[in-house]
Amino acid sequence: MKIILLQDEKKLGKKGDVIEASEGYARNYILPKKIGVEATPKNMNDLKLQKANESRIAQEQLDAAKALAEVLETKQVTVKIKAGEGGKAFGSVSSKEIAAAYKEQHNLDIDKKKIQLTESLKNFGTYEVSVKLHPQVTGKLTVKVTEA
Repeated sequence: MKIILLQDEKKLGKKGDVIEASEGYARNYILPKKIGVEATPKNMNDLKLQKANESRIAQEQLDAAKALAEVLETKQVTVKIKAGEGGKAFGSVSSKEIAAAYKEQHNLDIDKKKIQLTESLKNFGTYEVSVKLHPQVTGKLTVKVTEA
């Protein structure tokens, strides 16, 4: 019996896969636990439409991420930190502070978890910071660290 999986199942396959299962296994385990549905022509058509919709949404998200990456590269964010004697900075700039400063200065939200700091920003100056916007898109953000 052909079954369309509704969720990921360790020994059977991934969500959306069409598998071949024995009659008893399908009727007594897969269907009652709502792990899958029988692969009727209607269900197969629904699966095809659902996959087309998911690919369209994924493409829209990719395009939006590319557009946001272009916007990020044109703008600069300034973060101010306290300095001690001799112009040495106290502490370092975190991704949370960068995200808050960007929202304040450009009125655009960036998730602090997506900001990838390769090194801690402990000195004054201008830095290039990577922002992972999408699995396929990484934008560059210019961060200027100044004295408060």
